[in-house]
Amino acid sequence: MAEIQVEFDVPAQMRDGTVLRADVYRPGGTGPWPVLLSRLPYGKQTPVMGVVLDPLAAARRGFLVVIQDTRGRFASEGEWEPWTYEERDGYDTVRWAAALPGSSGAVGMIGGSYFGNTQWMAALSKPPELKAIAPLITWSDPDDGLFSRGGAIELGITVPWSLVQAADTLMRRHRTDLDGLVSGITGLVRDLDGLAGGGYGELPAGRFPAFARHELPEVGYERSRREPGWARSCTVAGRHDEIDLPTFQLGGWYDIFAQGTLDNFTAMRRAGRSATLIMGPWTHTNWQHVVGDVNFGFAAHSEFMGMRGRVHDLQFDWFARTLGEGATPEPDTGTVLLFVMGANQWREETEWPLSRAVDTDFHLRAGGRLTREPPSTAEQTEEFTYDPMDPVPTTGGALLMTDDFRAGPLDQTAVEAREDVLVFTTEPLAEDLEVTGRVRAVVFAATDGVSTDWVARLCDVDERGVSRNVADGIVRVRAVTPGEAAEHVVDLWSTSIVFRAGHRIRVQVTSSNFPRWDRNLNTGEPEESATTSRVARQQVFHDPARPSRIVLPVVPVVPPA
Repeated sequence: MAEIQVEFDVPAQMRDGTVLRADVYRPGGTGPWPVLLSRLPYGKQTPVMGVVLDPLAAARRGFLVVIQDTRGRFASEGEWEPWTYEERDGYDTVRWAAALPGSSGAVGMIGGSYFGNTQWMAALSKPPELKAIAPLITWSDPDDGLFSRGGAIELGITVPWSLVQAADTLMRRHRTDLDGLVSGITGLVRDLDGLAGGGYGELPAGRFPAFARHELPEVGYERSRREPGWARSCTVAGRHDEIDLPTFQLGGWYDIFAQGTLDNFTAMRRAGRSATLIMGPWTHTNWQHVVGDVNFGFAAHSEFMGMRGRVHDLQFDWFARTLGEGATPEPDTGTVLLFVMGANQWREETEWPLSRAVDTDFHLRAGGRLTREPPSTAEQTEEFTYDPMDPVPTTGGALLMTDDFRAGPLDQTAVEAREDVLVFTTEPLAEDLEVTGRVRAVVFAATDGVSTDWVARLCDVDERGVSRNVADGIVRVRAVTPGEAAEHVVDLWSTSIVFRAGHRIRVQVTSSNFPRWDRNLNTGEPEESATTSRVARQQVFHDPARPSRIVLPVVPVVPPA
């Protein structure tokens, strides 16, 4: 086999004269080769790159691979301003990459998270050479998992992500000032190390003090509220019909952008585009078979995929079909591959969501019961006290935080023992029950404050009584009439799980999940300035007029032929 050639820091000039630099991997031989392009802010040779794209493996498969530092990062010129320039820089870079020596002129893009979003932004700019994109584990609407969720700030990811990115910013700022660099990096590391020990609790949450200490630009919740138009620079939601390309989406049920992956897929299918979807039991950074406290079986591992081979090879096969000469995928073609937890099996489908799933109500009842039968008479109201200074601690879930907070399904014993967490549980199931689709909780509740949060969590309780989280969500309510009952819908996003016979289904209801989401201080003050809190008295109702419930998309069991 001919030797792969690698060029480092190859310059590409953007329309405003800024030079961005990329590493280019050329297969052995003469070409021409289709291009796989990735644009990321984390460094071209960072280990995280290998999780989503092995450039040497791609080059061996016959792709010319281009990995570029985005504007203002590492070897690239310009000022680091997250998301702001990715649409125009994506356009210019695609055109440049298509003209590289050895290129066939057809470009595909690949990457995850931030560099999943750079693909969507490039696709929206419509460079003619861009033929396919594979955005993995990335969002659709930044206000549904990136900046915020249900109106609450995604504090868990926003703070550490911004601080970690600041390291390169400080190195550029103090490149000629060694003392300033040492002082800046020392302070940055101190803030990062101190997050789990109390740093997350700094106020105001909407204008986080650590960002001001390090003179960092506002790049998340606060700026999106102050400049509503700016968030469009990283928003694909509502714009999918502008993109006429085949797409390959990959996500995980415990990924912080799980619903964004699904929303991107469904929107592209709705627009009549070829779209492929893979959803594993994974988190944002763990695509193996042991996730959280659960071993889903080696078939779940992204290197195995239930004997389908490495997920990287599935992607390369897809790119070979979509970037090859004369490739013209038909509309609405593509695969849906879901990992069904509990059954611990991959299953091929032709659609998402599943049309055969039936929304089924499970009612929150007095005495901590969870039943399919609604209350026929008034039942005693459940009450608890929510103190923002003693919030329910984040324990597992679809999250991306500091390493102190593990993602995935974790034992909920400590959470469910708290007096500020209401717990509702079914009797042991007589037979398996599959839930595949989007889950929501309808909570009729009241607070004595003017603003508060409602958090709902779906859990699977095994035969030994161990409760583990499956999905959760939050909704922030404002301008509340104190003491007045109102209906609140909590979006728990989507999942696919079989609750096994003998297991029980459980629902938690509370008012916090901190520091994953910022605390509602119950005062109604804006998050950008609120620093004082009050204790709130919460009530949850379950009677015929106010039937609090969780709505599960139940997939009927098909008897064997």
